[in-house]
This record gives sequence, C-alpha cells and structure tokens, in this order.
Amino acid sequence: MKRFKDCAAQGDLLIKRIDAIPSAARPTVPLDGKYILAHSETGHHHTIVATPGVEFLETEDPTVAYLRVIDEVEALLEHERSFDQHESLLIQGGTYEIRTQREYTPEGWRRVQD
Repeated sequence: MKRFKDCAAQGDLLIKRIDAIPSAARPTVPLDGKYILAHSETGHHHTIVATPGVEFLETEDPTVAYLRVIDEVEALLEHERSFDQHESLLIQGGTYEIRTQREYTPEGWRRVQD
C-alpha cells in the first residue's frame, strides 16, 4: 500500500489534492457499497469502499470527478483484479480531483481504456 501527500496515480487515474470542489459537482451513489472511481471494461474497477466521511462527486465531464475524505478518515483505493494489479493507495483526509487519463484516436479524444 502506498501513501502520498499531494499527487498520485493508479493505472489510468491521476489523483491531485485541491482546495475546493466546484459547485457543479454532484454526489454519486455507491454501487454494492463501493464508489467506482474508474470503470474498467473488463470489470477490474478502481474502487473505494463507501464509508461515513468519504464522498465521491462526478461532473458532466466523464474524465473529471472529485473525492472528499474528512480528516479523521482514510480511504483505500483498490484495483479490483486478482492478478497484475496496481498497488493500493491510502488516501488521507482532504479534497481531491480525480482525473481519468485520455488518449487521442483518429476519431478524437477518448477516455483511456483499462
């Protein structure tokens, strides 16, 4: 398990500490008790258990989301894969921007597929 201070990456996710979440961001509903920070086409999602003190917010841009973790709580970002998985990240209290990487194709920009 890794810890970080201001910025970290896990697979196609970039996590950056920020000062505030934009007002346009909207809370999401957990799926089976987890927030899916990055959806994988093969079912190997990047998730955080939905516990009190952890809030995941989405925007209209599918490549940008936000995470709020209150100071007394820590959240563990895990890659749901039984083999060749990304190391877990321990996210301490704070406010974070979550970006899913994009790639260019001849048809235009798209979210990186994991």
